[in-house]
Amino acid sequence: MIEVRNLVHRYDGDLAVDGVSLTIEDGEWVLLAGANGSGKTSLVRHFNALLEPNEGEVLVDDESATANPVAARTAVGMVFQTPRDQFVAATVGADVAFGPENLGLDREEIDRRVTESLAAVNMAGRADDRLDSLSGGEQARVAIAGALAMEPSHLVLDEPFAGLDWPSRQAVLEHLDDLHADGTGIILVTHDVRDVLARADRVVGLRDGSVAVDADSESAREQLADIGVRVPEC
Repeated sequence: MIEVRNLVHRYDGDLAVDGVSLTIEDGEWVLLAGANGSGKTSLVRHFNALLEPNEGEVLVDDESATANPVAARTAVGMVFQTPRDQFVAATVGADVAFGPENLGLDREEIDRRVTESLAAVNMAGRADDRLDSLSGGEQARVAIAGALAMEPSHLVLDEPFAGLDWPSRQAVLEHLDDLHADGTGIILVTHDVRDVLARADRVVGLRDGSVAVDADSESAREQLADIGVRVPEC
């Protein structure tokens, strides 16, 4: 479970997150929507202590994310908007193994996680491929595999469809459906709710760093336009 309590974050005095409080349950599919600059990315980067609050706190499984970032980053996997920004190795397998290696796991366990994570995103047998040889859609899947190798209870994806063509977008969505069906919580950050609104158990909409919408997908449909999010026709 992720608990956000009166969270405030500023950049050089400019308010990015303004007193946000919310709880995200295990296994929940949450769509975090809002216009560009609404505070979405700043909010989720507190979930695994990539940012530290100016005020308030974030608890992951009842522990402070700031006080115990390793536990937070194990429980909350993060996939950035541009996958190559999170790659740390030259090949697919080495990159996916990086997180488990930093947990101090033995080689057998690391190899198991790499194999299973790549299989989960239809990249089995591609461990030796160079990352710079992959398509945008393949890079997105490797980034997801890297997060999955940490075996998180929650997977956060920040604008995962940016730059993807339609088949790649659909492939990523299918993988997220499978992960959610297996019990992984999904937190999808986007300003484009096509194909994802109906999938969400819950929609949290941000405006100017504050929660302006918190509802199920049908109820949220009527409110999102008020915060600058275009909702597709039924």
